[in-house]
Amino acid sequence: MPGLAEHVERLFPAVRADLEALVRLPSVSAEGPATAGMQACAARVEALFAAEGLHVRLLQVPGSPPVILAEHRAPAGAPIVLLYAHYDVQPAGDPALWSGAPFDPIERDGRLYGRGASDDKAGIAIHLGALRALAALDGGIPIGVKVIVEGEEELGSPHIEELLTRHGDLLAADAIVIADSEHWRVGTPALTTTLRGLVDCVVEVRTAERGVHSGQFGGAAPDALTALARILATLHDADGSPAIAGLASAPDPRVLVDEAELRASAGLLEGVSLLGTGPLAARLWARPAVSVLAIDAPPVAEAINQLVPVARAKVSLRVPPGQEPGDALDALMAHLEAAAPWGARVAVTRGSSAPGFALEARGPEFAAFAEGMREAWGADPAEIGIGGTIPLIALLAERFPDAAVLVTGVGEPTSRIHGPDESQDLQELRRSILAEALALRALAEQRIGRG
Repeated sequence: MPGLAEHVERLFPAVRADLEALVRLPSVSAEGPATAGMQACAARVEALFAAEGLHVRLLQVPGSPPVILAEHRAPAGAPIVLLYAHYDVQPAGDPALWSGAPFDPIERDGRLYGRGASDDKAGIAIHLGALRALAALDGGIPIGVKVIVEGEEELGSPHIEELLTRHGDLLAADAIVIADSEHWRVGTPALTTTLRGLVDCVVEVRTAERGVHSGQFGGAAPDALTALARILATLHDADGSPAIAGLASAPDPRVLVDEAELRASAGLLEGVSLLGTGPLAARLWARPAVSVLAIDAPPVAEAINQLVPVARAKVSLRVPPGQEPGDALDALMAHLEAAAPWGARVAVTRGSSAPGFALEARGPEFAAFAEGMREAWGADPAEIGIGGTIPLIALLAERFPDAAVLVTGVGEPTSRIHGPDESQDLQELRRSILAEALALRALAEQRIGRG
């Protein structure tokens, strides 16, 4: 009988076609839950898992896009695993910066290009492909499976707490697998053990009731845009470290990040310095990072000789695991308010907030996924952190404290997630499907063997 590797190889062209179909749907959550792209993508995900014979239902929360829950009942003696991914994507940004149309997937040199091709429609493809491969085995899928696919992760999952309040009992499982992280590099898989949290806010600076002539009043009257720039400049020390009092750090990771690889993956220009001090892995995963994401001010093309009376900026702060996000947000807001120059009026509005997370890299579930990756790649998985945030993880861990949590992924540093020319290495996707299928089969055998 064919083994899992043979089934994955045979089924992979269809899984890839399903991934391409998902990428073609512009499911940009920032545009709202009712857009045609969001609704079509949710319906497509629902249909894909229903076609595999899973029981599918939509979990509704007011104001939230549809959440798909697909379930395969556990055979006698088998555990239940909850598999997570999300179907929403970031906005494409300026199409001119892409080498092709953002929502028209195309393969080049073994990579599939398109918004969401990696983050996180590839996560959906992993779960779909693994279940198809297991279903092809003699006896079918040997483990209980629940698949949850949400549509607002890129917004910080603002309705997840209410979702758990309304429908949390439906998500109960022995293990939780989050397919929204990344691998160490192409050819080297990884299991994520820490994630930073995230808070953000909008700071508004006002210096005058109205705009006035810059020649008539410049030199005496301050403008809001310059005041805002001075405030934002205080967020970092001279070496680029966050200069906000009250922020914490987590222990330094043991993994070493190569500076040349980091610079290449980030696309840094020659001569641009890295921020902060200490090990690169610590700066990326275990320490806070503050960034200015956007500024509201007159665009250059519309500039006139006027002192700008009001300007705004959105400021984001990545919080190391272990620090309460509310405390970090309080510290950021207090810093912005205290940094106002020239008596400018500053108003700071609280934004989203999500905790970081650290998990134990041990237990039969972790061992099963590590061995699945070892077999699929022929290499030991790295244990890494990521600087990003997945709000659902901490909430699920709190709701189901006895469930093992594993964080996997399929992208890697060259995938350019959230940027132009996002892409997914197709061989990495194939290996990820095989690794998950192997791990799920191993977990079923472990539990049945103990029973």
